[in-house]
Amino acid sequence: MAFGVFIHRSDSIYDDVPSERYQFPRQYLSRVQQCEGDWIVYLEPSKVKGTKGYFAVAKVQEIISDPRKSDMFLAVIEPGTYLDFGDPVPFRDAENIVEKGLLNDEGRISGRAQAAVRTLSNEDFARIIERGLCVDDDFLPRVGDLAAITGFQDVQAPFQHMPARERVNQLTSRAVRDRNFRKNVLRAYGERCAITGLRLINGGGRAEVEAAHIRPVEQDGPDIISNGIALSGTAHWMFDRGLVGLNDDLTILVSRQSNDVGAVTTMINSTGKLLAPSRRANRPRLEFVAWHRNHCFKA
Repeated sequence: MAFGVFIHRSDSIYDDVPSERYQFPRQYLSRVQQCEGDWIVYLEPSKVKGTKGYFAVAKVQEIISDPRKSDMFLAVIEPGTYLDFGDPVPFRDAENIVEKGLLNDEGRISGRAQAAVRTLSNEDFARIIERGLCVDDDFLPRVGDLAAITGFQDVQAPFQHMPARERVNQLTSRAVRDRNFRKNVLRAYGERCAITGLRLINGGGRAEVEAAHIRPVEQDGPDIISNGIALSGTAHWMFDRGLVGLNDDLTILVSRQSNDVGAVTTMINSTGKLLAPSRRANRPRLEFVAWHRNHCFKA
């Protein structure tokens, strides 16, 4: 097994869903097989306008033939392992490239950098993960959420020069995943409640909005932006309890079981629809919206 890098772009010709699968042709099979059962980092190419660089990490569960295309294969991502970096890591920093294994003996970038799939050294993996995991206090869980995370301070401390295999443990830590999920969702929604439209900032300059999972983690909901919504505390409470929900067109639904339907309705922004991110890939996926409507919303 080995750590790896998978290059992905949102306009890819391949049938990729980074949190679920990575499609590739036979020529990359031997390289991808080296990463089977191990962790990989996703990289958006430098030539993509506004590239995010290294933007996520995930664990490859298995390699299978693509049942829909005989000449293609799929790297199946282990459920619950995909994680967007709270701080995407640029391919190149102020001094040099982050992935040192791409440098040749003369200190220049080798042709290996063009490979869509490549293995990643332990040192490079640890360096990318350390820079990508969010440690910004402005995006830490709110005080009420913090109390529910046992040993949060213990998880937060060891961010310095940790060996790669020890750092893997952070990737499954609920505290670390919540922190990165919150930062990405709030960034996607401009720190604005998607139901009320309010963008409230407290005296410390911190956004008074929370990151809500559409399909909860406890119900196999992934920690991805398209399974998240930025909501104020009250809107989050109502959404989790099924007092508000969403149609497939993102029209906001109000449950008739609410004890004050009129008051809830007045909280909704004037469009009557969820104020979704402009970037299509960040908008709620219909499968998660439908799950919430069918399993949580009280019609």
